[in-house]
Amino acid sequence: MNYTELQAIRERLEEYVAQILFPALNRSQQRHWGSMFVRGFLLDGERKSAGAIAERLPDGNEQAMQQFLTDSTWDFRDVRRRLAQQAESWLPAEGVWVHDDTGFPKKGEHSVGVARQYSGTLGKVGNCQIGVSMHLSTRSGSLPLDWELYLPKEWANDPERCQKARIPADHMVYRAKWQLALEMTDRVLSWQLQPQIVVADAAYGSVTEYRDGLVQRRLKYVVGIRSDLSIWVGEVPAKSPLETRRRRTKIRYEYGNHRPESVLEVAQRLPVETWQDVTWDQGSKGPLRSRFAAIRIHVAKGYHEGKPPRPEEWLVIEWPESEEKPTDYWLSNLPADMPLKELVRLAKMRWHIEQDYQQLKEELGLDHFEGRKWIGWHRHVTLTTVAFGFLLQQRLLWQKRGA
Repeated sequence: MNYTELQAIRERLEEYVAQILFPALNRSQQRHWGSMFVRGFLLDGERKSAGAIAERLPDGNEQAMQQFLTDSTWDFRDVRRRLAQQAESWLPAEGVWVHDDTGFPKKGEHSVGVARQYSGTLGKVGNCQIGVSMHLSTRSGSLPLDWELYLPKEWANDPERCQKARIPADHMVYRAKWQLALEMTDRVLSWQLQPQIVVADAAYGSVTEYRDGLVQRRLKYVVGIRSDLSIWVGEVPAKSPLETRRRRTKIRYEYGNHRPESVLEVAQRLPVETWQDVTWDQGSKGPLRSRFAAIRIHVAKGYHEGKPPRPEEWLVIEWPESEEKPTDYWLSNLPADMPLKELVRLAKMRWHIEQDYQQLKEELGLDHFEGRKWIGWHRHVTLTTVAFGFLLQQRLLWQKRGA
């Protein structure tokens, strides 16, 4: 929005900021700079760094704004908690929690967490930071609830580098993205939010420990998996122990002629009548529709090591008729009577988060942080999310008035 439009909604914005942000800011100067950041993110402009915002607003001060991000004392997690609790009251009760991550392209090697690593945003390996996020997504809208900066192993294993970036001591340990996702889930649950079905892509869902972590937290899920995951369809075969001759005796198991199959192999032999055309949403160019199948299966992982059979789950497969092989697979621990259309709708809600990332970056400057410190990155993404929350709140109010 331009400056005139921003001034027109200034009173509503200040009321919102006072409710979400100000309780975490003890001093009037902190409140001034916090409010300025949110205004700056909403205002038109190619760059949304502290320096660019300071130039754009008449009461801006780059040095003071940088100090607010990296040196002042305020709890960004308290801001996220307040925003999450408020957003839950704006949005419908039934939604999903989405775990995902996004890349922040960077030059150089000094910005916290930056490394040459794969980024879905870039579609390749590149020099970037990776932010792991947790979102509440509903039919009416979605919002990031929490963020964590992913630290590659070369960072986590370099204490001196971590100290220069002022990374807290309890974060100087390597955590995989799926582990960060579970930690955020614990934090959000501690905020007393209503538990939701968890949705994630195959980078998370293919990790057995991640799925087990969700089960331990009594959460249902619909998560992507890779095509090579081994499963059984129908009954799990009986197994018999077979001792192997190794330096240390180990027991492994054989299954007779009934060996597990990959989900790709299973998909390729499903009967034609198993597949159904499903419409799960309306897109800008019309209904979103494809061909799906869903069957009950057991994941085979761990069984050959003597572990008990894993619970029966849904395997959902997408195979558009125009494609030579299936394009996507999901596992779900939702009840056995769950309709296929609902499984598909839930699985596809992850794509709403791509729209969140796009708006956060292109309109609000999510990836415009130019500092090098851990605390600065987390505060920048928090304030950007506060601005995003204001836009969501105003859109929902406008829709309610128009109903």
